Amino acid sequence: MQRTSVIVLVAVFVGIAVVGWPVLRALEGNGVYLPTVPWLVDVAIVALAAGVFWLGWTVRAYQKGDRPSLDGLRAARTLVLAKAAALTGALLGGWYLAQVLLVLPDLAVEPRRDKAIAAAIAVVCAVGLSVVGLVVERFCQLPPPGGEENDTNGSTATA
Repeated sequence: MQRTSVIVLVAVFVGIAVVGWPVLRALEGNGVYLPTVPWLVDVAIVALAAGVFWLGWTVRAYQKGDRPSLDGLRAARTLVLAKAAALTGALLGGWYLAQVLLVLPDLAVEPRRDKAIAAAIAVVCAVGLSVVGLVVERFCQLPPPGGEENDTNGSTATA
């Protein structure tokens, strides 16, 4: 399994923001306004990132010899969860960035400014989730067999 590419995550992040901004603008043009991003969203994203990191840390501890045993299926599931977290963070970050871009011209209006701040905090949390996903993917990477960095396909071995 190949590691998640940072370029792909950035493309998803920017792509969702670029597509989301005109969609949100059209919705507001028709009188549909999104509510302010609730703080619970930020808490949930940070909690998800912490959970993914904790699971990845157990895999890392096993690989370093600090943990006596670890089920291979658990390590594989942790890897898949890390990949999903990285992509989810990019998707959510792009969506919340589109909301920030939507209200940027109206920052003088206090409710719009509050909406921009809440969405910007959500962008930071989502980017953090993506970073944690990439770090945990690295934790799940198996050491190369025989001292080689990559196998014949150019992909790295992962748990």
